[in-house]
Amino acid sequence: MKLIVGNRNYSSWSLRGWLAAKQSGLAFEELTVPIYGEEWEHVKREMGEIQPSSGKVPILWDGDAVIWDSLAILDYLADKVGRDRFWPKDDAPRGMARSMVAEMHSSFLPLRRQCPMNVRMRHEGVGFSEETTADIVRILQLWAEARARFGRGGPFLFGTFGAADVFYAPVVSRFVTYGVPVPGFAKAYMEAVWEHEWMQAWIKAAEDEQWVLEQFDAVPSQG
Repeated sequence: MKLIVGNRNYSSWSLRGWLAAKQSGLAFEELTVPIYGEEWEHVKREMGEIQPSSGKVPILWDGDAVIWDSLAILDYLADKVGRDRFWPKDDAPRGMARSMVAEMHSSFLPLRRQCPMNVRMRHEGVGFSEETTADIVRILQLWAEARARFGRGGPFLFGTFGAADVFYAPVVSRFVTYGVPVPGFAKAYMEAVWEHEWMQAWIKAAEDEQWVLEQFDAVPSQG
């Protein structure tokens, strides 16, 4: 298998696809492409491997099968290795985990826009918009419910690391980057995600990257 990802410092969806691939336990080759940089339009035109997704990353190749979109990649891999590797076994926690992943996949646009993922950067005293603040509150509510109801088996949302943590890992990164104040339970969860060996490997790779996208390094505006 081959997984194509974007700049590790900036590409939240690539992080999700990569964590899903790691969670599968399957061997895969990694290829990083420079999204949004000067070379990006040329790469999208010339690189046949990203043509099926119209240049969007991540994209997974498995023989003749090509899968793009991080949730589709996670589902494809879960079908290959067994869904219990990604999702809680019991109906109630599995239903909540699926709902949380779906909400993350389709929602929280104000947070995404005001606080783009930037692993290397740290901002202090950010003034969040009302819409972004509402997103933050909603995410913390979801985390609190998952941890309280189903998190007794470990430090992650549903105890052990799984699909929900894969999808909220970039949110953890955003909260770290923009200094989002969080209650104790969320801080403990964020530390567990941040210190996970796969997350640490991604962070190290992001720190070693040479690409700099100034539009994503600026202090976010509240407007």
